[in-house]
Amino acid sequence: MNVNHQVVLEYDPETKSYTATVPGLPVVVDADTEEEALRLAKEGISFYLKEVSSRRRTDERRGMVVKRE
Repeated sequence: MNVNHQVVLEYDPETKSYTATVPGLPVVVDADTEEEALRLAKEGISFYLKEVSSRRRTDERRGMVVKRE
C-alpha cells in the first residue's frame, strides 16, 4: 500500500539550512540542501512506519489489543 505524506520544507537564511517536517508524524530533519532534507524526511517516514508496524505485530503476538481512535 502506498501512502503519501506531506513534507513541509523551510529554509533558514540565517543558518543557511533546510528543515523538513512531516505533519502528523514525529519526523523533523535539518540539512544543508533541499534535496538532502527531502531524502532524510523520506528516510524518517520509512523508519517511523516500520517501527510502528513492528510494535503493532509485537503487541498482537503478546495477545494485546490496542484500540486506536
